[in-house]
Amino acid sequence: MYADSVLVAALACVTGVLFVLALYGVVALLAPKRPNPLKNATYECGHEPVGVPRAPFRVQYYAIAIVFLIFDVETAFLYPWGLVLRQIGWAGYGEMAIFVAILVVGLVYAWRKGVLRWV
Repeated sequence: MYADSVLVAALACVTGVLFVLALYGVVALLAPKRPNPLKNATYECGHEPVGVPRAPFRVQYYAIAIVFLIFDVETAFLYPWGLVLRQIGWAGYGEMAIFVAILVVGLVYAWRKGVLRWV
C-alpha cells in the first residue's frame, strides 16, 4: 500500500517535470526570435535608465523590508485567532500572548540595533 502511494507521487512529479520541459521546448521552437537593441534595452518605468545598474544599496533598506514582512505576515495570524478566541479559551489566549511577546522581543531587538532608524 505504501509503495503504491510513493509510486503514484513519483509518477506525478515526473509527469509534471516532463510537462514543463515539453512546454519550454515548444516555446523554444515556435516563439519568434527577432532581437534588436531597443527590445533588449533595460526598461525602467518608460524612462531611460539613469546611473549604473549595479549601484550598491544600503543594507538598512533590506533590513527594514525584512522586519516589515515579518511583522506584516505575523499580524495575519492575529485575525483567525481573534475569530476563534471564545472557542479556544484561556489556553489559546496564553499561546497568543507568548507569540506576541516573541514578536515584541524581536521588535525591541531590531529597534535597539538601529534597524528602524531612518538616516
